[in-house]
Amino acid sequence: MSDSSTIVDSLFATILDRKTNPKTGSYTTQLFSAGLDEISKKVGEEAVEVVIAAHSQGKERLISELADLTYHALVLLAQCGLTPDDICAELARRHK
Repeated sequence: MSDSSTIVDSLFATILDRKTNPKTGSYTTQLFSAGLDEISKKVGEEAVEVVIAAHSQGKERLISELADLTYHALVLLAQCGLTPDDICAELARRHK
């Protein structure tokens, strides 16, 4: 397993844990408490920030915004009962 897939798996495990075992003061717990509409809104906001960063804010900012988008997308996956493996399977299907 590559370092990037290891960190995604580790982060997703933490996200799932916060969903199952809410922790006071956790941003992830706050997102789950807010529900699907708010989580989806955050994904949209982060996607817009990625586009802006790509056009005018440099590579470091783009990486930061992509990391934010990835995190929020993982929270959305967990909220919807999906996993990163579901996305990987779809990418593999398309890659044929």
